Amino acid sequence: MSDYHIQGLEHYFQVYRKSIEDPETFWASIAEDNFEWHKKWDSVLEWDFKEAKVKWFKGAQLNITVNCIDRHLDLRGDKTAIIFEPNSPDKPATHITYKKLYNQVCKMANVLRKKGVKKGDRVCLYLPMVPELAIAVLACARIGAVHSVVFAGFSATALATRINDSECKMLITADGSFRGNKTINLKSIVDEAVSQCPCVENVLVKNITDSGISLNEPLESWLEPLMDAAENHCDPEIMEAEDPLFILYTSGSTGKPKGMVHTTAGYMVYTAYTFKNVFQYEEEDVYWCTADIGWITGHSYIVYGPLANGATTVMFEGVPSYPDFGRFWEIVDKHNVNQFYTAPTAIRALAKEDLDFVERYDLSSLKVLGTVGEPINEEAWHWYNNHVGKKKKPIVDTWWQTETGGILITPIPFATPTKPTYATLPFIGIQPALMDEKGQEINGNQVDGRLCIKFPWPSIARTIWGNHQRYKDTYFSAFDNMYFTGDGALRDEVGYYRITGRVDDVIIVSGHNLGTAPIEDAINEHPAVAESAIVGFPHDVKGNALYGYVTLKETGTSRKHDNLRKEINQLITDRIGPIAKLDVIQFTNGLPKTRSGKIMRRILRKIANNESDNLGDISTLLNPEVVSEIIENKNS
Repeated sequence: MSDYHIQGLEHYFQVYRKSIEDPETFWASIAEDNFEWHKKWDSVLEWDFKEAKVKWFKGAQLNITVNCIDRHLDLRGDKTAIIFEPNSPDKPATHITYKKLYNQVCKMANVLRKKGVKKGDRVCLYLPMVPELAIAVLACARIGAVHSVVFAGFSATALATRINDSECKMLITADGSFRGNKTINLKSIVDEAVSQCPCVENVLVKNITDSGISLNEPLESWLEPLMDAAENHCDPEIMEAEDPLFILYTSGSTGKPKGMVHTTAGYMVYTAYTFKNVFQYEEEDVYWCTADIGWITGHSYIVYGPLANGATTVMFEGVPSYPDFGRFWEIVDKHNVNQFYTAPTAIRALAKEDLDFVERYDLSSLKVLGTVGEPINEEAWHWYNNHVGKKKKPIVDTWWQTETGGILITPIPFATPTKPTYATLPFIGIQPALMDEKGQEINGNQVDGRLCIKFPWPSIARTIWGNHQRYKDTYFSAFDNMYFTGDGALRDEVGYYRITGRVDDVIIVSGHNLGTAPIEDAINEHPAVAESAIVGFPHDVKGNALYGYVTLKETGTSRKHDNLRKEINQLITDRIGPIAKLDVIQFTNGLPKTRSGKIMRRILRKIANNESDNLGDISTLLNPEVVSEIIENKNS
């Protein structure tokens, strides 16, 4: 039985043991048997967490696109690599075979080279979820350029900040994008951003919306004529294992965004291996991750992980609510999707709607369901399990981060028994530790603490672009010789992990440490509640008190808000205890979220603390308009 494909719980434990007892031999075996190398490595692993330095497969040479495309051409050339599902259901889906993907990636790579992009140069991609985004990512990797994808919903200021931080030489974008029933003018955002970016030498523009705009030549060029004229063969650049593959920015809680740097070989091995096992992907399966490639989930589990396994991966341009709330399930039915990976925030939004949106579609093709981005609350887990999985499909509640590159804690489908709200067991090679406030590891089960990782894994980010000291201070200074995730977790009686939220979301009330996640779970059990977020604010007696922002399923509920407040606090008292009752409950029409669906508790905390004039740039939020509404209704 191959260790590359884990089958069953006993096999998981055998392989996990191997990976912990002799990590270098284990990862060398996975890398050697399942990937193509131009040259093998001189050493498997060199690491020093005290200096925040990690090197995997040092001395090896490769090109990741050879592993994602070229090596599949003989056996899978005519197999669909990418299914592109447009924003509008009235437009046909596009099936891109591995042969066509090869041709398109080579053409794009040649366009970049002709424009002067070379190995090590940074290229910013600011595109909606169209095939050219995946093609541009792979074209950069083909020639050794470092891609920096910026989600195409970010503001001009956010885009300019990211371009300037890594001194991108080129920007690839579009005239506009379709999102639900809206047409968004991307080019105007780009024009404002590029005016602040002296490093940009070329802007390539994909025509998506036929907006009729004119370009500012010679700085700007339409992409299509350049692609038409380009050769469809491009020799891959030979890369060192530790050469940067991409930079991806993650918001810091303070200061400017952090440009996380991921390198080539370790990232390839780990994303491919996790994809194969977390989703139990088999040759003819159709896999769909609903994320945007602008996030790490899209990098690892729409592009690199699936394609390295020769998979068929779905790219969706639209949103789950357009033209109605059945769109996700219509796509699953239409393409016979086997693995479906989405965010809890999407599940909660869909669970608020009529069940007919789910039940009218045939979801019998589904084999594995997944969640990503934040811990899933119990009510959403059961809705997903009952109505999408029909109580027959395992749910993989995956925990990981932009910084980790790949999934670290997760069930393995058909192997790990699942438990609602638990990410369950560490993935192969991952050595978690729970730490107390004094920096000591907490052993045994039925304990909770700060979640750290004791030993490096191949896809760990190597640094923050241009600021290794910040990387070291952020992730390796809190606990000796450990990677600190910033999250709290508990380990139950059988060793399953549950992520309890960011450590800065642990609020000390009257000397009691209260994690926000369990309180939010209790509130969300109320039948009238759609979702909630808890923050702390100063209290003369308790030190801190709890402030709850609660979104109701029906904004026009006839029940008195005062009664609802009492019922919510009673639920908290019943589930956690009276110490966790909320001093303030504010009902909202929505909560401020990042584009990947994470609730921005930092903003809510500042509003609760009367610091609304110091919120920073909120233009990158999914729904910036709710912030002013929350501030306006704060004391009502």
